[in-house]
Amino acid sequence: MAEEQNNQEKAKAPAEKKPPAAKAKKEKPPKLEDKPFDEFIQQHYLPALKEAMAGEGIDDVDLAFVQQGVPIKGANSNELCWQVIGKWDNGDRLFNIYFPDEDIAGQKAFSSATYNNPPSTLESFMIDERRVNLELLVMYTIQRLNAQKWLTRN
Repeated sequence: MAEEQNNQEKAKAPAEKKPPAAKAKKEKPPKLEDKPFDEFIQQHYLPALKEAMAGEGIDDVDLAFVQQGVPIKGANSNELCWQVIGKWDNGDRLFNIYFPDEDIAGQKAFSSATYNNPPSTLESFMIDERRVNLELLVMYTIQRLNAQKWLTRN
């Protein structure tokens, strides 16, 4: 009888609750900045930069992504470097952004020229930024072009 009573008590005891099954985490798509360098530049940076420049009133910009020597006197033109080249105003305005490390978080440089002249100065670009993302890269490019007084007059 004691055994029967024990069995009845066990039957009345609430069943042990199993922890809910862990929900499968949705895999987050990779950040734009984690994409391969050339894919990021061609599919994201160039269109975003073109849109930002259009917002500044520059609708005839021609942007290219090429690997070539640095076109500055004294630079080794045989040493290839990835560059974003922007031209507008019938070629009267030209800028280059250089990516020698093939990495948006690596070293970057900037040059500009007017009226089909070759650029004469290579300047560092975004050297103090710890992290680089699409928005910052576009913002700094626009800011640098504005520093040339090419977008707005002071």
